[in-house]
Amino acid sequence: MRPVIISAALVGSRPTRDMSPAVPYSPAEIADSAVDAYRAGAAIVHIHVRDPATGAPSSELHLFAEVVERIRTRCPVLINLTTSGFNLENQDPAVRLEPLRLNPELCSLDIGSVNFDTRPFVNSPHWCDIAARRTKALGIKPELEVFDAGHIDQAADLIRRGLVEVPPWFQICLGIRWGMPASFRNLLFMYEMLPPQVEWSVLGVGRHQLEVTTIAPFWGGHIRVGLEDNLYMSRGELAKSNAQLVDRAANILKLTNFRPATVSEARAILGLLPQDPVTGATSESRKETTA
Repeated sequence: MRPVIISAALVGSRPTRDMSPAVPYSPAEIADSAVDAYRAGAAIVHIHVRDPATGAPSSELHLFAEVVERIRTRCPVLINLTTSGFNLENQDPAVRLEPLRLNPELCSLDIGSVNFDTRPFVNSPHWCDIAARRTKALGIKPELEVFDAGHIDQAADLIRRGLVEVPPWFQICLGIRWGMPASFRNLLFMYEMLPPQVEWSVLGVGRHQLEVTTIAPFWGGHIRVGLEDNLYMSRGELAKSNAQLVDRAANILKLTNFRPATVSEARAILGLLPQDPVTGATSESRKETTA
């Protein structure tokens, strides 16, 4: 039974409590959701933060820091912090990369620009180069998020230039409005475009979450679920929590002769560097800090 990494995307920047009462806002709620997702079978949690009072998307470092500290004192789940600039007026890469100061095991690295519904999501080649170089210097694994076919070619260029450590970690993002539509055919198309010797995962928005995450393990992929991408268990039935979505994914893996990867297995699969159990810093980032 091949171990499959389950990533839980806990909140994102779009879902609100008007859409679902399960959406976590405060650092304590986000951390609780992360721990529950880990207990349900997630090896990675992907984290955005919100203003605790309003629920508005935030990039405040102290909110990320509180979430990270709360998680690390309670469980060993791998932490993947967002570096998305979608909700930032200031697109300065230094601002987007602030969460890396917290030494997460992974971070998102959005490849290529794309229209998200009514707004452009700008990820210039300049941004990608800076982010790739910074994550490599710190020993943080970048999750190469690709929203369309050309983004895979752009990510492959970073790999060819040695800016991404082996094995590269891709997240195929399907079903975001005006990105690559979610379908089995498009997932196969994107999968077959991937460079050799990579690890990859897939997410699907809304009802497509269940579809693409069920099929991806049969092609060697890993999966992402969670309230950032999908609020429902079925038509008209809201998910009660991120853990419920993770639990369903874990059960489907077991029914199809796979199993959820443990944190240790996920570390091995992704080739992650050893980390300090208290600070989360890798040996590479500690060398940089003391140099």
